[in-house]
Amino acid sequence: MLGVLFLDLGLKLEQYAILNVIWAVTILLFEIPSGAIADVIGRRWMVIVAAALMVGEMSVFAFAPVGVWLFPLLVMNRVLSGMAEACASGADEALAYDSLPDEGRAERWRGVLATLMKWSSGGFFIAMTAGAVAFDRQFIEAAARWVGWNGAIGSTTRWPIYLTLATSIPALICALAMREPPSKGKQETARQTLRSAMANILGAARFVFRDPRVRLLLLAAMLFDSLVRLFLTFGSNYYRLIEIPEFVNGFLGSFYALLGFLAAGMARRMGSRFSPAQAFFLVAAFIFTGLLGLCLGTPRWGVWVVIPLGLSMPILSFYVSSYLNEWTDSKIRATVLSFRGMALNMGYAAIGIGFACLVSSIRAASPDLSEGAIFGKALYALPTTFALGWLGIALLGSLKKVQFLARTAKT
Repeated sequence: MLGVLFLDLGLKLEQYAILNVIWAVTILLFEIPSGAIADVIGRRWMVIVAAALMVGEMSVFAFAPVGVWLFPLLVMNRVLSGMAEACASGADEALAYDSLPDEGRAERWRGVLATLMKWSSGGFFIAMTAGAVAFDRQFIEAAARWVGWNGAIGSTTRWPIYLTLATSIPALICALAMREPPSKGKQETARQTLRSAMANILGAARFVFRDPRVRLLLLAAMLFDSLVRLFLTFGSNYYRLIEIPEFVNGFLGSFYALLGFLAAGMARRMGSRFSPAQAFFLVAAFIFTGLLGLCLGTPRWGVWVVIPLGLSMPILSFYVSSYLNEWTDSKIRATVLSFRGMALNMGYAAIGIGFACLVSSIRAASPDLSEGAIFGKALYALPTTFALGWLGIALLGSLKKVQFLARTAKT
């Protein structure tokens, strides 16, 4: 729905892609410093800053006027959003992980992740459904007539944004109510210096780049995440391409969210039956199948790609979070998790730039093509990119003689 919303406000496909690149680059700039600061002064404060930035970004988005100022203000929105994402990434997860009892923490965390996947699925289902009906003018007009309202409705394009702004305020209140574990309380009151934050960054960098398991994990996560997120970014454009009515987009998003319930159980069962390498190869097969399906562009029936792509993302998140938190020392946990966020957004920025360049080249070569036709031709590059990337990662692991994500504990 987001892609259609931006385009309906008057942006071009390339502008929408550029906005997402700006968002990813902003995260890259703030990701690691915010994680290091969180490890020094406490994770709670960074979560609060992230929630406040969310209120700011949604306010800009909700009230930006259509016209010459639209794109600059949406750039500001993407910058604020990227800063919010960077501040929360790593800090929120580290705060939750270190709040668990020390005994059996790794296994408890997997249970938390599985439960979180289910709750997140339910929350996204409600949000996507509400967004779909708020975006559909015909539904709103019918609902208004049903309650006896005869006044003007106006444009419903930004109504989902207004709803998101309304929910950002309770999110800020929840962030203010959070508390640090006792060990983090000492760090917060001590107000350690910038030198301590820099030391955390260097320590986390040494850990990330010297551990071959972590390197391969992050490379695989970058490849998987970037291509699935690209589909999510342009999902509404794909649904339009396969002739799905726009009012159905939100319900498809709701269905995508509900796949998290299935993915939560699948992730834990896969960990008990397969080796980590086998589990990641299975996720790769899900993604590759979905990307091939995008290229077909089958009218109506092409919607099946939501299933493999929708299952792959939460399972990937489950495994990456499980491994990194278990392998990382608490003193640098938020910083290391920020390296993860930086890696994922580097991948997303790269694929976003590549996709924007590809769209521009297709447009230049075939100026008579419609936006939908250009988008459909660009989709063919996705499975090829994924296959080459996954082959490269597999060869790298083989050459370095690393058993990908090898460890003794069961997931």
